[in-house]
Amino acid sequence: MSRQVTVVTGGSRGIGAATCVRLARDGHDLVLGYVSDGVAAERVSEEVMAAGARCVTVRADTSDEAGVERIFDTAAAEFGTVTGLVNNAGVTGPLGPFADVSTEDLRRVVEVNLLGYLLCCRRAVREMRRGGGGAIVNVSSAAATLGSPGEYVHYAATKAAVDTLTVGLAKELGPDGIRVNAVSPGITETDMHAAMGAPDRPAQAAGRIPLGRAGRPEEISGAISWLLSADASYTSGTVLRVAGGM
Repeated sequence: MSRQVTVVTGGSRGIGAATCVRLARDGHDLVLGYVSDGVAAERVSEEVMAAGARCVTVRADTSDEAGVERIFDTAAAEFGTVTGLVNNAGVTGPLGPFADVSTEDLRRVVEVNLLGYLLCCRRAVREMRRGGGGAIVNVSSAAATLGSPGEYVHYAATKAAVDTLTVGLAKELGPDGIRVNAVSPGITETDMHAAMGAPDRPAQAAGRIPLGRAGRPEEISGAISWLLSADASYTSGTVLRVAGGM
């Protein structure tokens, strides 16, 4: 049975990196998109290949159409038809009250978290239609329903849009044999928190999470892999919450 060919954006760290390794173990060849850290991307690529999969890394900003095209063109040239997409690349901007967010940060969050997802989905759909079907998993956030007041309302807003995108595309693309779902993680132990200026946020948030701790990237990657698998063949339009009870 031929291996699946899956594009993972934001694959050099955190949930994206864990997802690449998990998918490699579960029978996928990977196209790993990353925006800046080539050393980290190559490290993940080595783990993927050690798990028995093929992997190619592509440096690209998913908010830029040319970058998205480069990712998928590379996938086609290296492996053939793309069968899966994990839309994972995302940014938050600094943590803090909404009124203090700069226009530059607002624009960047919308462009990466929403426009980037739209561009990747559009190209993936074109590829999957030619190939006779496929599956898309959008990485959303529990923030989409919690709102994240005083932290990053603008980020939460883009993730709510991702949930709507997921439901709408699932309905539109079902007749084409393309499933579209989302995973909605809660607070997870990644370096995203340090990037937003709050490295201790997972530990500080543990007390308000019903399971008493932040999640681990590997726990999110398992949900993503399931949604891409044949076991989820009748699952589409679902936003699967993996948030420790939040």
